[in-house]
Amino acid sequence: MSLRSALMAAVLVINLPLPALAHDIYSHLRDEEGASCCDDQDCRPAFYRFISGDLQMFVDGQWVDVPSERIQYRGLPGDTGETAGGHWCGSFYQPDVSSRSILHMTKCAILPPQAASAQDRP
Repeated sequence: MSLRSALMAAVLVINLPLPALAHDIYSHLRDEEGASCCDDQDCRPAFYRFISGDLQMFVDGQWVDVPSERIQYRGLPGDTGETAGGHWCGSFYQPDVSSRSILHMTKCAILPPQAASAQDRP
């Protein structure tokens, strides 16, 4: 490998976002019982909407119902804004491998503070 190729490869590697560093914006989050919302892989930005006052978040290509006790209204330092402040932490379960249905279990749902008033709208 030439010196120029090695330098180019090093520059590319240095500029890649590291998963752990990218996930650091979630590391301080705790659920209502004080447990961590995140295990370094299950939090992600997510679009959100309220339907008749109930929160849904867009996770893995589908709208997921989020229990109200899982919602936290807060600013998230490091949020890049691509989902207007929505972030989802949780896991998924596929009860039957032959079906395409996936159940999502929400640990924490993070919404910007101003979204709290939207929840009360019909």
